[in-house]
Amino acid sequence: MQQTTGLIITPGDPREAGAAGLLRQSHELMRALFPPEDNFFLDIDALCAADIHFFVARRGDETLGTGALALREGYGEVKSMFVAEAARGQGVAGALLDRIEAEARALGLPFLRLETGTLLNDAHRLYARHGYVQSGPFGDYPDAASSVFMEKALGPSRG
Repeated sequence: MQQTTGLIITPGDPREAGAAGLLRQSHELMRALFPPEDNFFLDIDALCAADIHFFVARRGDETLGTGALALREGYGEVKSMFVAEAARGQGVAGALLDRIEAEARALGLPFLRLETGTLLNDAHRLYARHGYVQSGPFGDYPDAASSVFMEKALGPSRG
């Protein structure tokens, strides 16, 4: 059931308590699912870098999700997508991804890339619904057995 009523996506600080808590949950999950050499998440301090645009999804005072756009040479990378378990299935991840894509378009980036884990089937479905297709490794990523690589060409900004 999609429930985006009252959901607000804004630039945020990954060190803020709600966002940091979700990021820690995400990191713990990735460590539990994948070997250390196949974990490529950015730590909280790295998400504060100038080349990262970090977003939070909130409903009221509750932080429901996080996502980031990492600026790379010639493209953007989707990073740190995570939604609180209680908010899954409510359109939070899709709203975050839409905001990241809008930011990338506004910056004139021609496409977005991402790396996600092989076991994260809900993420694969989300990205496919938003027009991402499987691709190969990019940037500094190795061709890790636990990785799925995807990308999406971006059209011009619609706003």
